Amino acid sequence: MSKKKPTPRPAANDAAPAKKVIIPTHPRAGLFRRLAAWAFDLPLVGALLALTAFAGYGIAYLLQTLGLIQLGEYPDLGQWLAHSHLYIFTLTCSVCGFYLWFWCKQGYTPGMRRFRLRVQNTDGSNLKVGQALVRMFSSAFGLGNLLVIFDMHQKAFQDHWGNCEVILLDPEDLQQ
Repeated sequence: MSKKKPTPRPAANDAAPAKKVIIPTHPRAGLFRRLAAWAFDLPLVGALLALTAFAGYGIAYLLQTLGLIQLGEYPDLGQWLAHSHLYIFTLTCSVCGFYLWFWCKQGYTPGMRRFRLRVQNTDGSNLKVGQALVRMFSSAFGLGNLLVIFDMHQKAFQDHWGNCEVILLDPEDLQQ
């Protein structure tokens, strides 16, 4: 009979440094801060959308010049693009990618950072991609924030569906 040797436990100081997690004791964000952050992000999203649109138009123009695409029944390239499912999907993905990147990586968009807001799980961790997608598609383009007025926990419609919260940060929390 052989006895198994016990595996040594790592010392407390050998553990990897823990990532800073915002403790969920912060107050939840109100409606006006949420709308101000949304309004602050709107020109940024518009600029990203414009860059994506110009890049798509440039690629389509190049493909048309090379004879790889035909306009068919459409009088110009702009009309052709307006009816292109791939082009519309690309524009949608650029807007969704903006929010997914910021929500999942940092917990806030530039507008949310400006108004000291952070979207997070109730344990303080960042959102997962699937969770952020649920939050995004259930927000009704920001109209879901109106529920904050009536909800006793100050959670928006998308917060309930995404199982997350938007909190108001202290100024020193942003100095990370």
